[in-house]
Amino acid sequence: MMRKLDQRGVASFEFVVVAAAFFTLVFAIFDLGRYAITMQSLRSLAGAGARAAMINDCYTDAVLKGMTPSCSGDYLPDDKKKALAPFLYAGGLSPTLSTATGASALTTTASQPGFTMLFPIWGTALNAPSASTNVPF
Repeated sequence: MMRKLDQRGVASFEFVVVAAAFFTLVFAIFDLGRYAITMQSLRSLAGAGARAAMINDCYTDAVLKGMTPSCSGDYLPDDKKKALAPFLYAGGLSPTLSTATGASALTTTASQPGFTMLFPIWGTALNAPSASTNVPF
């Protein structure tokens, strides 16, 4: 006659296996979603910074005169940045915006220093998000 095996603890073991995979997936989705929102906010901030730099007298006057503009710096005030990308100011962080003139384009770069992914499996590859916009002249 066969003896029935002890089944105590099987359900809790199955729960641990399934829950670990499930919660890993949920936290990874949250973390990647947070990164995607940050990147989209940086793209919109870089675009707004490029528009502000084009409206500036430095760029407009130089292009109308057929010269190469020599614009640099941040042409977007902080209150406009907060209105355009409020998510970037969460947790005490503050984005940076810089404009530089190259040989054939005005480049505006927005970055988020201090941003770190919450889930350690990504490493440090995604910890310094930045976005750029080029305006040719």
